[in-house]
Amino acid sequence: MQTVKLKYLKIYRDNRGKTRYYVRRTGFEDIALPDASSPEFMVAYGEALKIILIPKKQKLAEPSTIGLNRIKIGSLESLIVAWQKSSDYAVLKDSTKAVYNRLLNRIRSDPIGQGPFMDMQPEHVRMAIDALGDAPTTRARIRRLLSQLMDYAIESGWRQDNPVASVKVKRRKSVGIHPWTDAEIEQYLAQWPPGTPQRLALSLMLYTGQRRSDVVRMGPSDVQHGMIYVNQEKTAASLWIPIHSDLQAELDRWHGKGQTYLSRTSDGQRYTANGFYNVFKDWCAVARLPMRCSPHGLRKAAGRRLAEAGCTPHQIAAILGHKTLSEVMRYTQSVRQKKLAQQAMGKYERVSSQK
Repeated sequence: MQTVKLKYLKIYRDNRGKTRYYVRRTGFEDIALPDASSPEFMVAYGEALKIILIPKKQKLAEPSTIGLNRIKIGSLESLIVAWQKSSDYAVLKDSTKAVYNRLLNRIRSDPIGQGPFMDMQPEHVRMAIDALGDAPTTRARIRRLLSQLMDYAIESGWRQDNPVASVKVKRRKSVGIHPWTDAEIEQYLAQWPPGTPQRLALSLMLYTGQRRSDVVRMGPSDVQHGMIYVNQEKTAASLWIPIHSDLQAELDRWHGKGQTYLSRTSDGQRYTANGFYNVFKDWCAVARLPMRCSPHGLRKAAGRRLAEAGCTPHQIAAILGHKTLSEVMRYTQSVRQKKLAQQAMGKYERVSSQK
């Protein structure tokens, strides 16, 4: 048999005497190929080159490496691996990559991941969503991910259409994350006195209205002239927020030595967003608050209080950092409904008393 001489092709004989063919390039996992005598060999070789010749912009943020040397060429899994090596993936925030990777790993381990992505049709997309999506939000994310993968395949010249485009995911209406009530806030404050890290944590979230991913990064260097600077991780928005007097009182009581106001007691390092979430939920449990109370609920409580204070949607957006007013309008509409209802019931009472 004539020796096959192709770039990046590695050939060896296993312990059973069978000749094995792999495409190998430094920085990439080996990709197995069929036997060189088979008609599928050159097609598989070409598909493998498309994967390994995509420039690697940066190290991947923990995508699964299980079974990379056994990836089936042309499968949805192979498309996922190619996309995770692309510039489209490289520019995503680390927090977004972490969410995407959890879902992508589920797709790869499911039988749908072994199917040919070039043959995917809308019915296959629906099957994948039904099989992997156990909650409305997860189903929507899987659909969005599959659409991104198909768009990448189109841009790479591997497909002509996006089979996800016609697939709709129905999301049930929900009230979303619970905004803390004033009673819940007072219950937490009653448990954690002034000067404690627990009280400082609530004050930072309630009086800046920021997400936990931004609150854990706040420190003395962010404070200037009675305002605190925030560069939002999620939106990249830059905000200057006036410091509320109650928050200022807690900042004056802070005597930490770290670069951030909130830090782990074990080593003084700042919390990760997820680490802080878990710790804060423990503090809420000590205060005997219901499970529905979460860090993001304090951001919503801040929006509610701003609306109750008579702030306009633009003023609320200036604090919370919303790009559009649609989310902010929920706060003002809710407060307006409450006031109108109170006025209406007052009139109702007056009419009833006259009868």
